[in-house]
Amino acid sequence: MDGNGRWARRRGLPRFFGHREGVKTAKRIITKACEIPIPVLTLYAFSRENWQRPREEIAVLMDLLRDYLRSELPVMLEKGIRFRIIGERERFPQDIQEMIARCEEETASGHRMTLVLALSYGSRAEIVRAARLLAQAVREGRISPEEIDETLFSGFLYTADLPDPDLLIRTSGEKRLSNFLLYQCAYTEFYFTPVLWPDFTEEEFLKALADYQRRERRFGRI
Repeated sequence: MDGNGRWARRRGLPRFFGHREGVKTAKRIITKACEIPIPVLTLYAFSRENWQRPREEIAVLMDLLRDYLRSELPVMLEKGIRFRIIGERERFPQDIQEMIARCEEETASGHRMTLVLALSYGSRAEIVRAARLLAQAVREGRISPEEIDETLFSGFLYTADLPDPDLLIRTSGEKRLSNFLLYQCAYTEFYFTPVLWPDFTEEEFLKALADYQRRERRFGRI
């Protein structure tokens, strides 16, 4: 979900206009993904680094998140979407934490698609957190060092109950991961597009999926 600020700047508008349009795009892409359906859709909505933005911009982003959670819960229930977040939920205002918990609880039985929002998320911090939890489990005698393998370690990540992503779509022309799902993207396919997120249409989404379907995934094999 990259390019909201640039979208607004190119039009001579305040940044929050770009964020508002970005939410509209997210809703359209979520709807299309649910129609296909795609089993799991993860959107990188707010990174840990985003807390460093101006206070006024953060306030706008928090209000947009509140509005989204409030308005989309009935939609998710109607469409059978299971809602999850990954990231440091404890850093958000208490009312948002409660709204997140309510959305997760009420949509837990959703069976058509899982929607994951990465909020206050950073992959390096996630890996450090997992390592600390694993070290604590070893110290308490619940796990022996010899038991530690990739599967066990993955169980301490935010994404423990989620599959690794098959495809990562990066908008706005940037060609980097930006601290997103570094561990989970070991064999993920990448699709880069110069289109800014507010301009990312359902057609662009389907174009990315079609490109992915033409690829042969070897997972290190010949």
